[in-house]
Amino acid sequence: MRMILMTAAAAVLACTSARAADAAAGKAVYDKSCKTCHGADGTPNAGVAKMMKVQMADLKTINLSAAEISAIVTGGKGKMKPIASVTGASVDDVAAYVLSMKK
Repeated sequence: MRMILMTAAAAVLACTSARAADAAAGKAVYDKSCKTCHGADGTPNAGVAKMMKVQMADLKTINLSAAEISAIVTGGKGKMKPIASVTGASVDDVAAYVLSMKK
């Protein structure tokens, strides 16, 4: 019985980790939840930055991993609050999209 449970757990983990982040899906989420502040192409919205009295990095030039971007989306950074509307696989998709901006 224990072997069956361990095999089933391994199969579930393999299925969930096998899903690759989808930059195209991430663009749709980014456009809805991030673009207002971070701009359509990753160039910060100067008006928002001035209003918040912050210096926003150009997302095309940041040197962060997908995990670091995901952590910022879910946990916030500085004056940026966590983006509650971006959850689950969408977080990884947004990170993939942001990373694709550098190319």
